[in-house]
Amino acid sequence: MGNLAAVMTRPGAIEIRERPDPVPAPGQAVIAPRAVGVCGSDVSYFLDGRVGPFVVDGDFVLGHEVSADVVAVGEGVTNVQVGDRVAVEPSVPDRDCEQCRAGRYHLCPRLEFLATPPVDGALIQRLAIDARTLFVMPDSMSYEAGALLEPLSVGLWGCRRAALVPGDRVLVTGAGPVGLLAAEAARAEGALSVTMSDVSTERLALASRHGFETSTSEELSGQGQGYDVLLECSGAPGVLRQGLERLRQGGRAASIGIGKHDVDLPLHTLNWNEITLATVNRYKDTWPLAMALVASGRVSLDGLHTHSFPLARTADALQVGRTDPTAVKSIIYPQEV
Repeated sequence: MGNLAAVMTRPGAIEIRERPDPVPAPGQAVIAPRAVGVCGSDVSYFLDGRVGPFVVDGDFVLGHEVSADVVAVGEGVTNVQVGDRVAVEPSVPDRDCEQCRAGRYHLCPRLEFLATPPVDGALIQRLAIDARTLFVMPDSMSYEAGALLEPLSVGLWGCRRAALVPGDRVLVTGAGPVGLLAAEAARAEGALSVTMSDVSTERLALASRHGFETSTSEELSGQGQGYDVLLECSGAPGVLRQGLERLRQGGRAASIGIGKHDVDLPLHTLNWNEITLATVNRYKDTWPLAMALVASGRVSLDGLHTHSFPLARTADALQVGRTDPTAVKSIIYPQEV
């Protein structure tokens, strides 16, 4: 049996190619990815060949939102065994640098992150990875839910960076997958109210079905300073500034969505009101909590998975969000060709 991968040969082009079968080194496991979610960064790499400073140079495999089966384990692996169903934290730090020793492994300067050049991603049928990145899923959790733990982790980390506490009134700008899951995380962590804002009526309708208050971008601009926490998940120009102006004195914000351009900040307003603005770089130590929140039903994933594709239709999966306004999260199944 071959080890097929969806290989991006140039921006806008995907070919199904066979790759060598991986052999686990000590401390590694070989996994068979079962569900891989499409992230906005995957789309940017596919269309533009880059995300910020990371540039694709040569053949490249996308995909970092992953659940999988363990099919082999290397020497010394004790946390997983063959046959386990696992969710994958897609980052491997060196665990020895100053940042790692300080507990900030997500800031490791030598971090290897799936589908971030030059590290290939998970749109492949078998992949060797550090076994410490694998978390055994409960029997009740689907592969699709396991893959969605990655964007949920972004939302959870955003809540931590914004120092969210129970009773906070929260504004989430951007109602895409990360925004919706950030809102779910905020509610699970005790937010008194959560309001979501977006330009898309389809996305706001989904947010409403999840039980969140909603506001269009135009309506938001007319509101006063009524929120304790801002979780900015859109990355759209001007939205961070608009959201910051809706915060009360002493408010906190986390900039989660990454735009393509730098933004202007209202520093006079921030200083006068002592607004705290935190930035977000992925996450750390979130998988056990994310898994528990989904398994217990405290976080709902309903309606996020809207489109499904086999490996051979990876290019379609990467583009459906540009043509179908109902698209939220596409999932690719690498074992289906």
